[in-house]
Amino acid sequence: MTDFTSSLVTTHDGLIDAPGGRLFVRRWQPASAVNSDASPIVLLHDSLGCVALWRSFPMALCAATQRSVIAYDRLGFGQSDANHDTLPLSFIDDEPTQGFAALRVALGIDRFIALGHSVGGCMAVHCAGVYADECDGLITLSAQAFNEARTRSGIVEAKALFQAPEQRAKLEKYHGDKARWVFNAWTETWLNPAFKNWSLTPALEQVTCPSLIIHGEKDEYGSHRQPERIVRYMNGPAHCEILPNIHHVPHRECETRVVELVSDFIARR
Repeated sequence: MTDFTSSLVTTHDGLIDAPGGRLFVRRWQPASAVNSDASPIVLLHDSLGCVALWRSFPMALCAATQRSVIAYDRLGFGQSDANHDTLPLSFIDDEPTQGFAALRVALGIDRFIALGHSVGGCMAVHCAGVYADECDGLITLSAQAFNEARTRSGIVEAKALFQAPEQRAKLEKYHGDKARWVFNAWTETWLNPAFKNWSLTPALEQVTCPSLIIHGEKDEYGSHRQPERIVRYMNGPAHCEILPNIHHVPHRECETRVVELVSDFIARR
């Protein structure tokens, strides 16, 4: 366990047991105990992501909301154990009963707010639906509702870029010798012909909690049709924010704005 402290937030690192291996978990805790009983915000990372790649966003979110923020590396990513299996095409649907379920048990999480980026946003939708009675809110950042041509084109371009040693080195910095598996899990899943007709719609129909859908106007992996479909099929109240001139990683490109939007959403719940 490693602890880091700022004037407003204390950070704790640890490992938990999950199906297939141990998962790395980081928890940001407000220094003040005023809102200590509030449901934590659980972060679900993107296809190439990990805890470290959330960067300063979780601490800023914790300080702004005065809620605990929790992030974990899925199996095969970041500081979690390696995944020796091929990622199944059901990996998005599976997360609520795999890593996310292990996290809830290990940390004793009852109620929660789910926040996910990109494919992590899709997983957050599933978590909100599977645990509808326990989920107090859902936030997605750049999530996909279906596998559109724009998504696949962006991945094809990224696949070509990954051939450069400097691009591989960037992934290895965060995933070590798991970097090749991480990259292939992303590209070979989304480009698999059997995944072409994947849809988030059935999961969206199970969501009843309030939701905030954030999407960048210039997202290279998903057009405005993605957030529009997410909002359309929700069974709970949903609000969409399209951020001007923002691409696929809004919490990094305009962190202050995203923290503000999320904080206001949570305060209004």
